[in-house]
Amino acid sequence: MLLAVRELGSGGIERDVAKLALALPADEFTPYVAAYKPVGPRYEELERAGVPILHMDLTSIASMKALQAALRLRSIIRQKRIEVVHAFDASAVFVVPLARMLRVPVVLSSMLGSRSLLDGKSQKQLQFTDHLVDAIVVNCEAMRRHLVDDWSVPASRIELCYNGVDTTEFYPDANARLPEFIGSFVIGAVCVLRPEKNLSLLQEAFAIVRHLARNPKLLLVGSGPELEKLKANARRLNIDTQSLFVPATPSVASYLRSLDVFVSCSYSEAFSNAILEAMACGVCVVGSRVGGTPELIKDGQRGLLFTSNDAGDLADKLSRLMVDDRLRASFGRRGAEFAAAELSMARNVQRNGEIYRKFLARKGRAAKHNLE
Repeated sequence: MLLAVRELGSGGIERDVAKLALALPADEFTPYVAAYKPVGPRYEELERAGVPILHMDLTSIASMKALQAALRLRSIIRQKRIEVVHAFDASAVFVVPLARMLRVPVVLSSMLGSRSLLDGKSQKQLQFTDHLVDAIVVNCEAMRRHLVDDWSVPASRIELCYNGVDTTEFYPDANARLPEFIGSFVIGAVCVLRPEKNLSLLQEAFAIVRHLARNPKLLLVGSGPELEKLKANARRLNIDTQSLFVPATPSVASYLRSLDVFVSCSYSEAFSNAILEAMACGVCVVGSRVGGTPELIKDGQRGLLFTSNDAGDLADKLSRLMVDDRLRASFGRRGAEFAAAELSMARNVQRNGEIYRKFLARKGRAAKHNLE
């Protein structure tokens, strides 16, 4: 089978693809991964495990490079008898039509984030691929509704598979706080620093509530185009001496376990891997009431929700948690139990396998003897 993704960096989709490729049962599936940019931590992870990676070297589907990539992809599909192609992001625009032309039995795409974040051209291209795939896999009910209501995709052609978390890496450990955060009250976020993450809102809320803690710190872990703007905003709000910016790192769990409160203030979100990982680490979570976040954070039971883009409401939720140690601990414990029981990586892999087997069976195929 072939799993396609644009990049193999540190983002959530890249992580999902890599973890799935490494965890699918080897007696049923032999995974290949195709990527436009095969560099980064997930590339290294897959390479170490011996997963074959195909470089689709193109920036435009109307170019000579695209033709060369198509020829390489055709060669892999034919030589390895690929029977399942699954494109996890906008790589579907290139991969899905080609897989259909080559008569791959099962062709799937995924929608793991709102299409409103894409440019108009990409939206139209993906809408075209909607008609070519056997099914579209989504990671939460909110994305299912988005496809049905906003893109007129029949509900019968949508498959739900929640993200999973690796509980051997992300788990509670009260003694694992990094030394530099001992004695501090740490509020923070882990994400790619993109505009939709709306981290300036977290900075504003932190500036409002920091007086409630003896040694408050705001920790932002991640890299991205918003970094310099966020640093400038920290200076404007006079919180720069209490702010710590850490580039994207493979040691995410260590930073999560150093938090007292994890915050997701995105104005657009599907099913956040970062929230899920924070919950799995036993961290109290707060999230904006958008997308699939309410499916993760059951308000008042596994954390708190706030009104999107409302710094005052976020500050209210943070202040409530900062003065109530028992409430924070309760939310953290319940979140960790929920993540381990309901949203493990094993469950995610099992569900993806079920989807692949279902559509292979419909095409008269079977997942067996190292099916390519």
